[in-house]
Amino acid sequence: MSRILIVAEHLNGKLNSSTARCVTCARELKPDAIDVLVLAEAPDAVAAEAAKIDGIAKVLTLANAANAHALAATYAPQIAAVAKNGYSHVFAPSTTFGKDVAPRVAALLGVAQVSDIMKVIDAHAFQRPIYAGNAIITVQAPADQMLVATVRTASYAAAGDGPNAAPVEAVNVSVELPTHTRFVELAQGKTDRPDLQSASRVVSGGRGVGSAENFAVIFKFADKLGAAVGASRAAVDAGYVPSDLQVGQTGKIIAPELYIAIGISGAIQHLTGIKDAGTIVAINKDGEAPIFEVADIGLVGDLFKLIPELEQALN
Repeated sequence: MSRILIVAEHLNGKLNSSTARCVTCARELKPDAIDVLVLAEAPDAVAAEAAKIDGIAKVLTLANAANAHALAATYAPQIAAVAKNGYSHVFAPSTTFGKDVAPRVAALLGVAQVSDIMKVIDAHAFQRPIYAGNAIITVQAPADQMLVATVRTASYAAAGDGPNAAPVEAVNVSVELPTHTRFVELAQGKTDRPDLQSASRVVSGGRGVGSAENFAVIFKFADKLGAAVGASRAAVDAGYVPSDLQVGQTGKIIAPELYIAIGISGAIQHLTGIKDAGTIVAINKDGEAPIFEVADIGLVGDLFKLIPELEQALN
């Protein structure tokens, strides 16, 4: 009997789409049940969102003042305690949140962790990328142990809403929470643009944009398309934009329906972050740039001439 527990990712009372993407992955295992665990100080609103996801058996809520902020050190003992109640698998998204909390849960449960599941072979065998996405390996986890894993959310579409909301059940655990970690502050950029990791359209700029001032061209074009804005590591390292916009192996892994790379050469580390995009459009003055090898549509030319022409066409 297999039962999967998915740890919900949420912020400011809103459920992150990464949770619904984990559900899509979990359904490939054909388990007996998929439950979602919401840890928060006041989890009701997030739990109500999670309950709508198709394929969920029930939503478990763990209300605790200590859960007001998503501290992995605080979450992990509680997740591990809930997981011991008959669960065969514990899934978390392969985001900053999941990568922080899942290894701690695995350590507390005394099991190894599988990272970045991109394809399910069976209940204990999965495919995951290695070498910056240049190779895919199959990993086999012990069938006689609980499995803790992170899901590469860019590889899965978010599960939609089901016909009926799943029941919500409050749970309590008796565990000692660590005191060595405390919340200080959350430094979070504010924008009216779509979230980079969940946006259906993304416009990214690279070193070829030339400067932080020139990046205004990227922002303006993205706004025309109703798109999120991303950047290559080279653009971030050059100080054109903050690091939270970085796309790639050491940044955000995304899978938008449309990805437009402007002034980006296409280093393998960047391509790793966009390999699951639906349509890739590249604009670069270097016709030999590696980005054109993966692009569905390529425009060779000066971005400062091509972008205004595209904007005019959109008008």
